Amino acid sequence: MEIKPNEVYTTQETQQLLKISPSTTMRLIKKGAIRCAKVGKQYRILGKEILRILSPKLEDNVGKVYNKARRWVHEGVDQ
Repeated sequence: MEIKPNEVYTTQETQQLLKISPSTTMRLIKKGAIRCAKVGKQYRILGKEILRILSPKLEDNVGKVYNKARRWVHEGVDQ
């Protein structure tokens, strides 16, 4: 099954994609490891979040590049 970054998934669909139990899904949501939106009494999760969980190195690399660029800009302003 392909995970589409802009698709909205339910907790059940997320469980199937990540192959985890319902209790693990809720624990990850409550700890903030999976960012989601609550719609009524249900949670909705973007495909980007599922992909981020599967590939945290990608997010780390993006963060490092962003911080490096930010430092470069600030160093230029200070001088």
